[in-house]
Amino acid sequence: MPSTLLNVAAKSALGPDSTARRAAGYAPHLPTNVSEAERWLSLAVGGGLMTFGLTGRRTEWLSTALGGFLLYRALTGHCPVSQGIGISTAGPAGEEAVIPAGAGCKVEQAVTIDKPAVDLYRFWRRFDNLPRFMTHLKEVRDLGGNRSHWVADAPLGMSVEWDAEIIEDRPGEVISWKSQDGADVDTAGSVHFRAAPGGRGTEVRVTLKYRPPAGKLGSAVAKLFGKDPECEVREDLDRFKKLMEAGEIVIRGR
Repeated sequence: MPSTLLNVAAKSALGPDSTARRAAGYAPHLPTNVSEAERWLSLAVGGGLMTFGLTGRRTEWLSTALGGFLLYRALTGHCPVSQGIGISTAGPAGEEAVIPAGAGCKVEQAVTIDKPAVDLYRFWRRFDNLPRFMTHLKEVRDLGGNRSHWVADAPLGMSVEWDAEIIEDRPGEVISWKSQDGADVDTAGSVHFRAAPGGRGTEVRVTLKYRPPAGKLGSAVAKLFGKDPECEVREDLDRFKKLMEAGEIVIRGR
């Protein structure tokens, strides 16, 4: 809700035809690297500078330009200057937003697939496709509003379930998600699609992080990816590659 109010206020301050507002139209493709508090401060100062620059006896272009930049910063949550020097005050996001650094288990694997990134993204974005090549998943159901319900196999006939939400979605580039409160297991993941060198298709890089709960259920969840999580995810990606390149795979036991 605070971000929504901030966006409305910043858009109002920018005006419908401002250059900064038109530039902000590209904001969904930019990473957030400005904290909520700094965005509100940028809105206040930027609005003041824009007002001063445009309502004086003559237009103060420096004040107007700086004000527009600060309002853009407030609206998008992105600061190109901070990005250039490698600074972010936006706080944890993605995997770290649900699982603290140093906690849980992290798995990262990649595979090169001879298909365009947009095709691979489109298939993966339909999360109900994932059980077709991820053996530990029983079902992923779209709930609408960037939310989905996941059901995974666990040993001894058990299963674990959680709701997840998409936290970043750039068509043909990246999808990232995290579990919501009340999940059987805290989990987060991302998949990036990048052009492979030499025109050899697309590199698909998957990062998964999960933190099982304590007790018997926790022990079961810890085995979701088998004894070797890296190997299990690598095999999942190999099946994904075969499915996308050859059109079919066989998953034993199904």
